[in-house]
Amino acid sequence: MTRYYTRACNFYYGKNSKNKIKLKKALPLNNRADISFDHIEIISRKKVKKITISQINKLPKKIKLKVKKDLLTITRKIKNFENLDFNKTHLMGVLNITPDSFSDGGKYISAAKANKQMLKLFKNGASIVDIGGESTRPGSKAISEKLEWSRIDKVLKKIKKNDLISIDTRKSAIMKKSLSLGVKIINDVSGLNYDQETINVLRKSNAPFVLQHSLGDPEVMQSNPKYKNVILDIYDFFEQKIEYLRKSGIKHNKIILDPGIGFGKNLNHNLKILKNISIYHSLGFPILLGISRKRFIKEISKENDSHNRLGGTISSGLFALKQGVQILRVHDVNEMRQSLKVYQELIR
Repeated sequence: MTRYYTRACNFYYGKNSKNKIKLKKALPLNNRADISFDHIEIISRKKVKKITISQINKLPKKIKLKVKKDLLTITRKIKNFENLDFNKTHLMGVLNITPDSFSDGGKYISAAKANKQMLKLFKNGASIVDIGGESTRPGSKAISEKLEWSRIDKVLKKIKKNDLISIDTRKSAIMKKSLSLGVKIINDVSGLNYDQETINVLRKSNAPFVLQHSLGDPEVMQSNPKYKNVILDIYDFFEQKIEYLRKSGIKHNKIILDPGIGFGKNLNHNLKILKNISIYHSLGFPILLGISRKRFIKEISKENDSHNRLGGTISSGLFALKQGVQILRVHDVNEMRQSLKVYQELIR
């Protein structure tokens, strides 16, 4: 039986969007007036058909019912949690307290430097700071729970009540300890697959979490990754995982979806995800995208590549923003925030 997916496309912004919605020529994305769309792609594993929203009623009954169901989700307001207003874009600042992360390994390994950087990230405009004590760069090996905790515990003990901190870890024991110190969000790059006890931690704590797609462990994930259809395979992963979570007793909607750029994806996979990121809006959860300083920028820019890859981070971040992505995970918060402000003023 053919499976169909719905992707919102052909977006409008700012005043133009509001006028289109008012004239019923476009539909609001997530009930937002400042971004709307008037075309959709109806996607199967065999073909893609692009139509205007005015043509939906002409579709065959079965496909029409599926598309209309998806559109109810795509246009519905996403409920806020942890004081995050998903009617706007948020920045998640990266704080790696590791000696070997691909971009900033060793830079904040001391508690003093890490605490100073955490304060800087919030001051520069991060809504969330994502703290990790284990590198999950391509080729990295897992470390012990004891070592991972020794890197982050002093920093977590310094967080303030109103600081929105996420913990970047695959280990349930680290999650439990972190939540007890005031961490609010769990960010497990393994898609909750690394540690079987993670589900129990999430159920008992009722904590929000990032559900990320990753193909294999970091040590081997970039060894010739293959998909039948990377966009739809990731979509199916999210859908199946959410169903599993529901059956496991996690009923809340405080879930953030991350397609996992660079986690078991080659350049072609990453570009397809970025170009089609709006398909995941039909799952009904906010989308997080981690594009900061990643290898795909080097693969595109080649001899123009620089160490921090700020230009490529900003351009891909703005491209994602145009498709309604709600959270960008970045190292360079101040520069990304500046680019968002200028862009948003131009389209306003």
